[in-house]
Amino acid sequence: MCGIFACHHHPDVQKFKSTALRMGKAVRHRGPDWSGNVIANNTILVHERLSIVGVNSGAQPLVNEEGTISLAVNGEIYNHRVIRKQLKQPYTFKTNSDCEVIIPLYTEHGIDAPKYLDGMFSWVLHDKKEDRVVAARDPIGITTFYMGRSSKTPGAVYFASELKCLHPVCDSITSFPPGHVYDSKTDLLTRYFTPKWLVEPTNIPTTPVDYKLLRTTLEKSVRKRLMAEVPFGVLLSGGLDSSLVASIAQREIQRLNGAARMAKANGVNGINGVNGVNGVNGNRSGTATPIGQPSDRLVGIDEENELATVQLLPQLNSFSIGLPDAPDSKAAQVAADYLGTRHHNFTFTIEDGLNALSDVIYHLETYDVTTIRASTPMFLLSRKIKAMGIKMVLSGEGSDEIFGGYLYFHAAPDKSAFHQECVRRVKNLHLADCLRANKSTAAWGLEARVPFLDKEFLDVAMNIDPKEKMITKDRIEKYILRKAFDTTDEPETEPYLPENILWRQKEQFSDGVGYGWIDALKDNAELNVSDEDMKNPKPEWGDDIPDTKEA
Repeated sequence: MCGIFACHHHPDVQKFKSTALRMGKAVRHRGPDWSGNVIANNTILVHERLSIVGVNSGAQPLVNEEGTISLAVNGEIYNHRVIRKQLKQPYTFKTNSDCEVIIPLYTEHGIDAPKYLDGMFSWVLHDKKEDRVVAARDPIGITTFYMGRSSKTPGAVYFASELKCLHPVCDSITSFPPGHVYDSKTDLLTRYFTPKWLVEPTNIPTTPVDYKLLRTTLEKSVRKRLMAEVPFGVLLSGGLDSSLVASIAQREIQRLNGAARMAKANGVNGINGVNGVNGVNGNRSGTATPIGQPSDRLVGIDEENELATVQLLPQLNSFSIGLPDAPDSKAAQVAADYLGTRHHNFTFTIEDGLNALSDVIYHLETYDVTTIRASTPMFLLSRKIKAMGIKMVLSGEGSDEIFGGYLYFHAAPDKSAFHQECVRRVKNLHLADCLRANKSTAAWGLEARVPFLDKEFLDVAMNIDPKEKMITKDRIEKYILRKAFDTTDEPETEPYLPENILWRQKEQFSDGVGYGWIDALKDNAELNVSDEDMKNPKPEWGDDIPDTKEA
């Protein structure tokens, strides 16, 4: 993750610069590697960078060769190599950054540029010639993004990765809606992500489940997200979703490592993009870059869905956390032993969790009970992971929303209600699990990537007849996802997971980390909030009055 702050149309941008830099510094935890800013006309872009791709050359804000377009991005563009080859107009790339493709896409397509991106992103682009700002957020809202205005600077519009950047300078702040693009020319937000399943939730899909397509699309999604020039790992709770992601990632890494070893044995310099891949200005070759060392190569997925990477990992690192004897931690160890990952099973105490609450709320910028319960262990785990030198992790968010995996989906009266609830949950991910995953990890300069929310995978999974997803006496929750990766009838295929993990009943995350965690939060609230406090709500709460002591 990175952190961005921007202001367009400020009446005195030079005088505002020191404030803008201070607002950017408020999200330096998201991007501890470098800071940059650009002023053009009356617009300022501030960027705090976490370097994962284009480590040597990708400092931001990015500026085109003519100095007329500047860009600040938080996120990853997985199809940047493909976009570079498909551009109609010549463009001189100054960096290997995956994000730079947004500039020529804007030049060619204007506010339609986000439609061509495959990734997770929030960005602000300024066109100096037109004195125009265009800003966009990824289709599901995996990256957090906000916009604001101030009565003190009418006409100005502000953007930031977190609320804490906007609160001191804006008196009106909104969450930038996922799948939308803002254009200062019209001062309007427009939806660019318009799949039928999302914009017409009452139109119930009828496509039969294709287990092979479901499997290959998720595998492709994980492969894309291995695009990195720095050490990475996987979050492994022992549940179905994170275990599948870990299994696919492990297979891909073993395949790449095997190809590299074979190439070395045969004296070939470069195979499947492992050692020699296309650079910015033509072909570059050479030996593989050691782990943790930046490269001048262009990493990512190409048109043939082959991954070019500089990461030759001896072992995939996996991470879990829980209270002592937590159910998820035990299951995670089983999955890790089977997959052969280098597993790190951390524990935390109830006191650790309670001590972290104020920090968790500061970073999450929400008081939502469920989100805070689940975020606290993830926040503590992220700190441990970053301390080990890992900068990116894969995570399993989104699967429960897509496949109706929560236990209350048992009560769905029919497939129409089931599908519409799935759509509602996916639409709201940016307020819940995406916010949790993004901000819990970004608090420590760690990036979380979520393969289940891949645009192509969503298109496949959300267009399956919801009758196939429903929970019945013969079908456990997320049956079709489990079935897609069940190789019982494929003797030539190595199983993805042991049966007791592939068909494991879901645990709620807060329970899975240890059953005492939620009870401890409730008990702590009982000690600190009196019945009298509950009867006298604070004026600043307005209509948002907590209905429990924990809230």
